[in-house]
Amino acid sequence: MFCRSKPITLQPPISQAFQPLARQPRARGQIALSAKRLGRRSVIDGLRQAGAMKALFPRAEEMLQAICINTAGGVTGGDRLSLAAEAGPGAALGLTTQAAERAYRSRDGDFGTVDSTLKVAEGAMLHWLPQELILYDGCALRRRLTVDLAADARLLMVEPVVFGRAAMGERLTDARFHDRIELRRDGRPLYHDAVRLEGDISRQLARPSIAGGAGAMAALVYVAPDAERHLEAVRAYLPETGGASLLAPDVLVLRLLAPDSHILRQHLLPVLDRLSGDTLPVSWRL
Repeated sequence: MFCRSKPITLQPPISQAFQPLARQPRARGQIALSAKRLGRRSVIDGLRQAGAMKALFPRAEEMLQAICINTAGGVTGGDRLSLAAEAGPGAALGLTTQAAERAYRSRDGDFGTVDSTLKVAEGAMLHWLPQELILYDGCALRRRLTVDLAADARLLMVEPVVFGRAAMGERLTDARFHDRIELRRDGRPLYHDAVRLEGDISRQLARPSIAGGAGAMAALVYVAPDAERHLEAVRAYLPETGGASLLAPDVLVLRLLAPDSHILRQHLLPVLDRLSGDTLPVSWRL
């Protein structure tokens, strides 16, 4: 007796069925946050978050504190992350990160981008205190920070960057890092800073005219009526590879170079404690 069997559909070999995508999915994330004054406290006025960017709000007294989290775990080629924050009239807003951000290898050579836009209204104060950005070999990152200050607004801003993991002997022999900071007050330029490093970054940083072999750096700007009063105390916290000066009686700027992130923090933390009035976010202590 002859029986006709049902047609058999052959599955592709495992090596074909599980071929990786030609291009891996890229992270997209956005936070839009505004703060307003309510009595003695500052509270959330508006919040929108999407994709890989999230914000947490630990309990605080007068200042509204926000911890920004990149749930993608880092930035790689093709990622697009953005943050827009505004401190309304008389409000106090503090922004930080849960941990150090990491810029990983870009496998297709495309840049990852991180754009942050901050506004500080009349009589308001904003603390922009992200933890370190760690660059990995092969990374390609384009980052921009823009801050618009009202005429009497106050600001404490720091941007620490670590060039590779010194404890693991990592060197940045093929990486790209484009960074720009623009501060405006009452519509006029107040402070502009730009860094553009490509290729063998470790070799470039070894040059005496650039970084003298430093593996970490930080830029800090403090805009407040008492800036001049803090100048000498801030200078006392700095090593020979750091410097602080006044752009105006109420604008203090600082640049710090260090061999690694640990030493960078040793000198940076006392400065941040002083200028923040001992309100540095808890995540900096972990």
